[in-house]
Amino acid sequence: MKFTTIIAAAACAVALPAAAQDKSDWPSSLTIGTGSQGGTYFGYGSGFGAMISEELGVNAGVEITGGPVQNVTLVESGEHQLGFVTLGPADEARRGESPLMPGVPHENVRALFPMYQTPLQAAVLASSDIESFQDMAGKRVGVGPAGGTSATYWTRFFENAEGYEGVNISNAGGSDTAGQLKDGLIDAFVYAAGLPTGAYAQLAVENDVRFISMDDETLATMKEIVPAMAEFTIPANTYEDQPEDLQTVSLWNFAIAHQDMPEELAYAITALAMENHERMMTNHAAAKETLPENVAKNTVIPFHPGAARWFEENGYEVPSVD
Repeated sequence: MKFTTIIAAAACAVALPAAAQDKSDWPSSLTIGTGSQGGTYFGYGSGFGAMISEELGVNAGVEITGGPVQNVTLVESGEHQLGFVTLGPADEARRGESPLMPGVPHENVRALFPMYQTPLQAAVLASSDIESFQDMAGKRVGVGPAGGTSATYWTRFFENAEGYEGVNISNAGGSDTAGQLKDGLIDAFVYAAGLPTGAYAQLAVENDVRFISMDDETLATMKEIVPAMAEFTIPANTYEDQPEDLQTVSLWNFAIAHQDMPEELAYAITALAMENHERMMTNHAAAKETLPENVAKNTVIPFHPGAARWFEENGYEVPSVD
């Protein structure tokens, strides 16, 4: 697999974890699997990589990937030391249902900390005749990069929901898909990323755009096809040309590591994310949900002992996962 590697540069100072760590078994560098440019993972990860590089003394580089489905396998195999995943693909991979490694349970993956929710989103140009999801039947629809949360679940929806015959799926990164919509190469851009999503924000600034809200039927169908989904509201004015709330569904995101990550490093990375909320918010606005109380949202990936120790020391109950 070929990826574009971007080494996170040093950023402004943040508070170091209070306790000194034994760094004797720490690596000199680590790689964070993120997602496509224009997606939330990339911006969130670039900023967090800079924090790790400066504050922990470990050179953290971020790699553009296809997203969670790929990230969980890259961490499982040890090719990446850190990655971002949504809980749906992570749970499926743990049960041996990853499309990249079918039949191979991903048993080495461990959770570190909660990130934010990923809502499913959809937009068309204002000149389009698409006014609902049902209108996408027979249309060209961009679903984001192959292997990502967006492509995985939107494709599953279109293939299994009734009334969507003839949807022509297109795969590309978030920014590229937005460009394809602008250029008329596709009819709709459906995606999954934290708020605000850069690709949609730029699209709405540069073009007249209509964002599509899920009706009750679409919500019910999506939750039936993907039981891990929960209802979610995208607040009005998250983007230009979006004066009203949008109803949709979402999945939680967590940072993950290989079980062989040194315990003190896992502790320090978790502490860095959980103890520096304002700095995390400067990495990406979606980090407003990067809060320790959201540790309870993960009931599918076992926690790394180092991460679990941080939460327990700070009074948060860590869910038990079989």
